[in-house]
Amino acid sequence: MARLRHLEPKRAKARIAELLEQFDLVDAARKPLATYSGGMRRRLDLAMTLVTTPQVIFLDEPTTGLDPRSRHTMWDIVRGVVADGTSVLLTTQYLDEADELADNIVVLDGGRVVADGTPEELKRLVPGGHIKLKFADDTALEAAARVLDESGRDDATLTLAVPTDGGIGELRAMLDRLDAADLTIEDLSIHTPDLDDVFFALTGRTDSKGTAS
Repeated sequence: MARLRHLEPKRAKARIAELLEQFDLVDAARKPLATYSGGMRRRLDLAMTLVTTPQVIFLDEPTTGLDPRSRHTMWDIVRGVVADGTSVLLTTQYLDEADELADNIVVLDGGRVVADGTPEELKRLVPGGHIKLKFADDTALEAAARVLDESGRDDATLTLAVPTDGGIGELRAMLDRLDAADLTIEDLSIHTPDLDDVFFALTGRTDSKGTAS
């Protein structure tokens, strides 16, 4: 690849050494490619692409079939490439991957664009965000249910699910209402829709295919 990009031998040798170090391939550098794992091959593919510094890289499902450790390693590499100033257009079937890596996401269904935006913008398209509050006993749960009359109550777990858009102001107002009623919360957690929820809501299907950049 260095020769194809017309790098001078001295510069090529130095750049290859840099890339082998960056992609953790130093120990494998003289081993036959047939002995490489899937994750090593993906790293090698990307390293060859970066022999020179491209303005744009297209990655087609770069983590398919990788184990969790190799997948996260690839995520770190992609983040590093972007941090160095290269734009990455990445296709993936893993919407959590798009959520982790993408500044902007395009969701495709049957070859058509059905949504386009940042991860947070897309999540706001889907209702269902809520704050789950857990109380110590039935008495506290009953009192809180009266204060927060729009909430969903679960007596078995002593919890209330209060609809929310995830805003800090809304959370603070809810806590102020409980405090004014002298009610103590045992536990609190915030639940928001993820990109899988977005895909299912937009397509009405249970398989997922996303394109992110």
